[in-house]
Amino acid sequence: MRRQPSSPLVLLLAACSLAAAPAAPAATPPASAPRQTVTVAPPAPDDRIHAAAEALAPKLVELRRDLHMHPELGNRETRTGALLAERLRALGIEVRYPVARTGVLAVLRGGRPGRTAALRADIDALPIQETNDVPYKSRVSGVKHACGHDGHATIVLGVAEVLSGLRSELPGTVVFLFQPAEEGPPEGEDGGALLMMKEGALIDPPVDAVFGLHADPLLDAGTVGWATGPIFASSDTFRITVAGKSTHGALPHTGLDPIPVAADLIEALQPLVSRETDARSPKILTIGTIQGGSRFNIIADKVSMDGTIRTLDEAVRIDLKTRMDRTVRGIAAAHGTTATLAWIGASNPALINDAALTRASLPALRRACGSDHVVEVPPQMAAEDFAHLARRVPGFYLKLGVRNEKRGITAMLHTAAFDLDEAALPLGVRALANVVWDFNAGPASETR
Repeated sequence: MRRQPSSPLVLLLAACSLAAAPAAPAATPPASAPRQTVTVAPPAPDDRIHAAAEALAPKLVELRRDLHMHPELGNRETRTGALLAERLRALGIEVRYPVARTGVLAVLRGGRPGRTAALRADIDALPIQETNDVPYKSRVSGVKHACGHDGHATIVLGVAEVLSGLRSELPGTVVFLFQPAEEGPPEGEDGGALLMMKEGALIDPPVDAVFGLHADPLLDAGTVGWATGPIFASSDTFRITVAGKSTHGALPHTGLDPIPVAADLIEALQPLVSRETDARSPKILTIGTIQGGSRFNIIADKVSMDGTIRTLDEAVRIDLKTRMDRTVRGIAAAHGTTATLAWIGASNPALINDAALTRASLPALRRACGSDHVVEVPPQMAAEDFAHLARRVPGFYLKLGVRNEKRGITAMLHTAAFDLDEAALPLGVRALANVVWDFNAGPASETR
């Protein structure tokens, strides 16, 4: 049935009814989380950092050579620590000395808000007799800076000088750590990065990230290397002691010769690396010393062997230690004797570069060094106790090229002939100064 049209009176009443009806309440917007106020400092003044670092070059060379001529072993760096503390105080930087026996902790507070970065340099030398015929040859018999720590300390002090000259513009705070005993403290003593942390490094003041570098004779001077994830391996030192029974060498059946047991142990340990663990995960097991016996015709009463294992993966590290213990006890038992496996001295986990921090640091490196001179490098099986610092807070550790074939500077670390191209020193200052500035200038709470 067709609907009849409404009368005018009905339409009028309907319109009035609609006009009188209350309007629907407006939708209330959802409450938003309170916004955090952040500040972002200006970018690093690259040109002025570059100019300041280059102007420092003669002083950098002078200091590096001074440190090289007066090397000191771990936990004995009294002259080195005192000299660095004096130079830092002269820059108007807060200094705590000594820390961790002979180390230095210095704090530079910038004039702008920002985060807090730590820069670490190691300062100890090695028990190596230098063979280089150079004007700055070590003056300490049997002791040499054969790992570049003289260069590391010089560069970080150079960063302190450059940034202190720009402190009114510097965002946040920079903590400078000059660390003793990176190569390991003397037996029976504590030291190194762990003792630095125990005495306030990274927590007084609180640090948001830690940075460092290492001289690398595999890279040409002028080049900086980086890696995400592991860049150095873990390191553990072991001692295996095999028990024997001494007797005349002509009557071995009346004693128990530990030397053949040691030989079997060496043969049995190598398949742990080559056959019992995943070949895709790098690892090393090295026997470095063997000691036993006193005369050619006397069966030894014991044999001891010292060595090291290196891995890039913590699970592989733990598994390898377990397999070694089983193998040592089993081989000794098969010979009717006993052997012990002991882990001695300082040990380090793998040094892991924080992925986010590494990515964020690359633009600063490329501005400081030029994109063509910033290269990704594979991890090395050497070790660094910077790894302990990088476990506590995000860390970024880079390689500084120091090789110069034209000048004959090609020797490897920890050798009597090692040296570094001093042209790398101001580049190291620029690289670290830029990286630290960019990090501190990142977003940070105004209350930081």
